Amino acid sequence: MSRGLTIGEFAQLTHLSVRTLRRYHESGLLEPASVNPVSGYRCYTGDQIPTAQVIHRLRELDVPLTAVAKILATEDAAERADLVGEHLQRLEAELDRTRAAVTSLRNLLRPDDGGLQVELRPVAARTVAGVQDDIGYEEVFSWYDVAMAELDAAVAGLPTLGPPGGRYANELFTRGRGTAMVYRPVADPPTRGRVRPVGLPAGELAVVVHPGPHDDIDVTYGRLGAWVVDNALSVDGPVHETYLVGPRDNPDPTAWRTEIGWPVFRLAPTPG
Repeated sequence: MSRGLTIGEFAQLTHLSVRTLRRYHESGLLEPASVNPVSGYRCYTGDQIPTAQVIHRLRELDVPLTAVAKILATEDAAERADLVGEHLQRLEAELDRTRAAVTSLRNLLRPDDGGLQVELRPVAARTVAGVQDDIGYEEVFSWYDVAMAELDAAVAGLPTLGPPGGRYANELFTRGRGTAMVYRPVADPPTRGRVRPVGLPAGELAVVVHPGPHDDIDVTYGRLGAWVVDNALSVDGPVHETYLVGPRDNPDPTAWRTEIGWPVFRLAPTPG
């Protein structure tokens, strides 16, 4: 019969610290094979090494202890793989957010505006097929996907008069909640489900095209805003976005082109 392993030996073999092993014992995650009732010394076996290594790998991936315990308690291999897969998806989403933040920061630290090309463009009044809701800022992306899918289904087969777009109330950004609308310019906009004919007013837009994914679109927004201020203009109404090339046109985010348009009016000069 092979001898047991002291907690120090087990720590060396598994690369888990003694302190960590004690904590795992107290939480019930990895209990020693036996504990001396007199000395309190913990004793482990070689059969426990693979389990300890699995725990070590999962913790390196920042899997919470409660989730680690659930994975270890699951005997079904497929279910265990699903549990690990769910966490990996969360890690990938966090990694995407980190990459997006890094991209945005790099663009912000550039000394120039990246060759910002702004156009002042008059727009005529028109009626489009739209879906409109009052939403929270954190809901924008999930709401957009559902609303646009419903809109696409409602206008399928109708003659298209231009690319899809969206209008986002200033309060959505300043207060965290406001009116959002996505629309498609089509002939004879229908009424179906949440889709309704919506009238867009005439006006003048300060327009710039944001290339690529939306990870750093806030940088383009900021630079357009600075241009508006520098040119003695003032924002007048909700922001317009026109999706010249979007996810429904090309799955490659580098190919996306989003036109940002701010309704503006020129400020009257202040009397000297």
